[in-house]
Amino acid sequence: MKVTRLYPDSKGETHFEDVEIVLESLRGGIMKRSKPLKASGMSFGAFSGSLAESWHTAPRKQAIIILSGEVDLAVSDGGKRRFGPGHVLMLEDTSGKGHTTNSVDGKLREEVWVALE
Repeated sequence: MKVTRLYPDSKGETHFEDVEIVLESLRGGIMKRSKPLKASGMSFGAFSGSLAESWHTAPRKQAIIILSGEVDLAVSDGGKRRFGPGHVLMLEDTSGKGHTTNSVDGKLREEVWVALE
């Protein structure tokens, strides 16, 4: 399973990285699951289609699961990507230059946020 990680390097530049989450086979192979991540809370968010945030960092290390709508993210190294329903983002850019966030096509976006320890 792939997720997209946003992280700062030692100079404060933020980057995208596609990360493969290792899934271990369970119950004779009828299901697979990753090792658990420690989390301290979960919340739900809805964003208007007019959201346009300038450069900012993540308020905490968190996983974001996009349920509906789309979002354009840009990172300080010049990378830009669009994410939609089913994408999982791992935001680790709690320091450095951060990223920008923009809603797409004026559509509502719904997300689940999981605060990671």
